Amino acid sequence: MYQDGDFIIGGLFEVQHLKNFPELTFRAEPELPQCEEFYMASFQQALTMVFAVNEINNNNDLLPNITLGYQIYDNCLRLGVAFRAAISLVSGTEESFSNLNCIGPPPVIGIVGDPGSTQSIAISSVLGLFRIPMVSYYATCSCLSDRKKYPSFFRTIPSDAFQVRAMVQILRHFGWTWVGLLYSDDDYGIYAAQSFHQEMQLFGGCVAFSEILPYDNNHKDIQRIVRVIRTSTAKVVVAFSTDLSSLMDELLLQNVTGRQWIASEAWTTTPILQTAQYLPLLGGTLGIAIRRGQIQGLHDFLIRLHPDNNPRNSTIKIFWETIFGCKFEALDEQQEQDGTKCLGQEDLSSTETAYTDVSELRASYNVHKAVYALAHALHDLMQCEEGRGPFSGNSCADITNLKPWQLVHYLQKVNFTTGFGDQVSFDDNGDALAIYDVMNWHPRSDGSIIVHTVGVVNEGATTGKVLTLDEDALYWNFETKKSVCSESCPPGTRRARRKGFPVCCFDCLPCGDGEISNTTNSPECVMCPDDFWSNPENDHCVPKEVEFLSYEDPLGISLTTASLLGTTFCALVMVIFAYNCNTPVVRANNSELSFLLLLSLKLCFLCVLLFIGRPQLWTCQLRHAVFGISFVLCISSILVKTMVVIAVFKSSRPESKSAIKWFGSAQQRGTVLALTSTQVAICTVWLSTASPAPHKNNQYIHSKIVYECAVGSVVGFSVLLGYIGLLAAVSFLLAFMARKLPDNFNEAKFITFSMLIFCAVWITFVPAYLSSPGKYAVAVEIFAILASSFGLLVAIFAPKCYIIILHPEKNTKKAIMGR
Repeated sequence: MYQDGDFIIGGLFEVQHLKNFPELTFRAEPELPQCEEFYMASFQQALTMVFAVNEINNNNDLLPNITLGYQIYDNCLRLGVAFRAAISLVSGTEESFSNLNCIGPPPVIGIVGDPGSTQSIAISSVLGLFRIPMVSYYATCSCLSDRKKYPSFFRTIPSDAFQVRAMVQILRHFGWTWVGLLYSDDDYGIYAAQSFHQEMQLFGGCVAFSEILPYDNNHKDIQRIVRVIRTSTAKVVVAFSTDLSSLMDELLLQNVTGRQWIASEAWTTTPILQTAQYLPLLGGTLGIAIRRGQIQGLHDFLIRLHPDNNPRNSTIKIFWETIFGCKFEALDEQQEQDGTKCLGQEDLSSTETAYTDVSELRASYNVHKAVYALAHALHDLMQCEEGRGPFSGNSCADITNLKPWQLVHYLQKVNFTTGFGDQVSFDDNGDALAIYDVMNWHPRSDGSIIVHTVGVVNEGATTGKVLTLDEDALYWNFETKKSVCSESCPPGTRRARRKGFPVCCFDCLPCGDGEISNTTNSPECVMCPDDFWSNPENDHCVPKEVEFLSYEDPLGISLTTASLLGTTFCALVMVIFAYNCNTPVVRANNSELSFLLLLSLKLCFLCVLLFIGRPQLWTCQLRHAVFGISFVLCISSILVKTMVVIAVFKSSRPESKSAIKWFGSAQQRGTVLALTSTQVAICTVWLSTASPAPHKNNQYIHSKIVYECAVGSVVGFSVLLGYIGLLAAVSFLLAFMARKLPDNFNEAKFITFSMLIFCAVWITFVPAYLSSPGKYAVAVEIFAILASSFGLLVAIFAPKCYIIILHPEKNTKKAIMGR
């Protein structure tokens, strides 16, 4: 809806609901959304803004000689639509500009809205950057009080922080200290729940349960929450939400009654739940509501509304078609004869809807105050005397080139009284004075529910009495005031007296993890035996789950596959070398040591299988012994190969010909045997003094038994690894020193690279092994074995196999000898 004026006020309202958002391709201008489900009460709020603007234009004392206009958009209850509308308001919708100096008033001097907290957070985050004032009439999230994030946000509805305090005042009045909490999964509910927990701690009460209502009304989640409400000993339930229909239907279905409901302002006055079917459940509900007000002349203005042909007032036609069930463009002559074509002259005074009902003006009253707040701020700005202004150099705002931040300054200082007698002003955070009506749900004669005002909560009361309540006017569905404490505690809980709370004598505290209680009103919980854990109900012990790296585990299957794959590759290389044993490449690389190295790598891959499966005494004893001996055999073979390469090169010099005699076949075998025998001795001492054995570990996860192999002696295990590391370091140093030997097939280069991979893997292994719990420590050790084994296999043998298979022309003595 649109009306021109000297200054335009923007508006955002929830008039319709957009169910399907148009697809955004980002290649063409988006289509306008097609919204549905016309909300009469919200349209009344939008028309209240129109009424307030017209009322101000006819008031000679407020903004004389100034005409206000308005531009109102429907946000269709969608963040995307609301954001697009807000940006259109503050930036204008013109596609070209005639005045490139950008002087004159902004497209809008401020925005009334948005009613939703989530939308207001998003929009105000952007508008705040440009200090464009935004006055919401329904967004209550306490987060919007943050002046650093939202410097130009104001509201005529109290913050949720005040709402929570008002609800806690009701709980305090009746001595209800043991309550349940339900809240919606959005900004409104989450922030309200946080404030409620804090206020309950200050009050000295306790929250029996705290549950998030599913955003999509998932049936399983709703059933779970109903079970929590039914089994809880708390008889008072506080709810912060805008949609409780699904929950209430399930509570009725399971006949969960006898609860005192405390309603937030979001659903205190909603008509959806005020039907006869909900009376047994919700009769006697206490809640707080936005302050009700009266606006003289609004009813007559609403019923005088008529549609016009202005395309900028298109929503009025939609409203007209909805309320009278007609169409302005009849599809055929039959519709015209049936009277289903809209004439535009129908009488609104004959209708009874939320649009024409002005008996409970709450949100509409806040809209009225929001428009007047902007008008008073603009009026005060125009009354400024040059030289006595609030801006730099005591200057005033230029009305012909008004800046939004200048209006924010005056809006912060607004203070006026409405025609209903309520004072309107804002605190330093942009929040309005907190006044709420206390509402009580009574039964009607037809069995439905009617909501009565039974008191007031006024945070700014000068008398010091914040809550004023007419208890004689209250309707109770059950005797809540007697006690809301638990009379008996079910199995799985313990009964504990709460100190300093005469109203709430006992609490039922749940047993901790691993604890049970088998009887009703048990004074304490009993810990389960070592090999047992408590069931979910905490009423009996069940055997703990045993965890180890098994062959059926996906991780175990993967590691076993990798082990067998490595073994197969070793066997394949052995076949290739055996078949080509007389070729220069094989002979030049010491074929005997090569076969010994391949055999040891095979054992390295196969020893992995000892680490997988349920730990037993023989597997625990063998796994590290076989692993240690296999790797020493492998590294010692590499070490001897490196020494031989160096000795052969040295023997080519006259002064070093005698060096080669120390590295014959017998000496090579003897060296490998001696080095390996040392590791055999280390393993023998370790196994005979402190042998590894299966161990049930309860320290990682208390609810499970991690079945593992204890190393027995940390010293023995450390010496085993240290010996392997020593040999690897020596091999690496020797190979590094010999990496530049002048031949075409330098074995030392590949050994250097393989040792580099080997050392990197095992250096990384130590911190990873120590920080991994349970079966994952075993998996880390297996991974280190496999990674280092594959590294050695690939680095040393892949280049040779590459020449043997793919480039046999290089497998000649001439190519090997080079220069």
